[in-house]
Amino acid sequence: MDNASDDARDNTPTDSFDVVVVGGGTAGLAGALTLARARRRVLVLDSGSPRNAPAAHLHGYLGRDGASPAELLAVGRAEVTGYGGRIRCGAAGTALAADRLPGGGFLVRCADGSSVRAGRLLIATGLVDELPELPGLRERWGRDVLHCPYCHGWEVRDEPVAVLATGPLAVHQAQMWRNWTDRVTLLTHTRRLTEEDRELLSALGVAVAEGEVSGLDIAGDRLAGVTLADGGKVACTALVVAPRFTARAGVAASLGLPVATVERDGTAIGTCLEADPLTGATALRGVWAAGNVAGPMEQLAGAAAAGVRAAVALNGDLIEEEGRRALEAHRAAAGGGGAGAGGA
Repeated sequence: MDNASDDARDNTPTDSFDVVVVGGGTAGLAGALTLARARRRVLVLDSGSPRNAPAAHLHGYLGRDGASPAELLAVGRAEVTGYGGRIRCGAAGTALAADRLPGGGFLVRCADGSSVRAGRLLIATGLVDELPELPGLRERWGRDVLHCPYCHGWEVRDEPVAVLATGPLAVHQAQMWRNWTDRVTLLTHTRRLTEEDRELLSALGVAVAEGEVSGLDIAGDRLAGVTLADGGKVACTALVVAPRFTARAGVAASLGLPVATVERDGTAIGTCLEADPLTGATALRGVWAAGNVAGPMEQLAGAAAAGVRAAVALNGDLIEEEGRRALEAHRAAAGGGGAGAGGA
């Protein structure tokens, strides 16, 4: 990996790449690895803020289950650079905006004042989990404040789990977590339950705790429960919340790319960059997107797969362009040669 060199700390681009990958998470590195193996000149810009950094372990990723997120990324970086790809981190790897160049390609501007040219862009900047307003929630995010049972359900199986109701999907969350433990409590918090909701929860054996939650109870370094506004307490070793998934779309927005609202069962749950679900192609020619920035529900394996698919589509586009240019050059040379021969 390279940091910004002294001669890169101005507004003059010092390097030009076939592809600049904006984002060094699972999707970005998977795409970069595919492109580097395709013998493309690739640069990954990594701001160093992966979404899953708070989690101690990753799960459900075949062959790497139980590894730390940092370990997976370190292995991925080594694989990319092993094939000749380059990675910039820190301010030099923090892309602020991109401009479309008149002659084709893009100019990416970074936080350290440097800029790089790219023939194509792969945006894999991920998303931000915006959590409900509750003291102490952010500090425990990814540890015992959770949202995805497929990521963390096994680790809290058979334990007391509480679901914080902040939207219409809370009952669905309680029903889903019931698959991992029969000790689920729904905290009504800011959500009013219907009679049908209550009947379903009762049928499933899910307890309901009325009232707004005011804080977390911590014993040692573990969550022990929550405190209600009326002073009551509910024991739990895991608290399930529903974050809003907000796409990190600053670079995409600088290029004028649209950001869409993501809905589930008619409820808005966040935003994403609009891209083809198969290839990752965006509305702007030369720009692809992969991972959580375009698919907020993707887990690690899905994000990696999306990075590979986008890289394959992107490389195919480069191959077609190179073919067109070669044909134009061939025809021009043939035409020129023919004129010269006739004149002789």
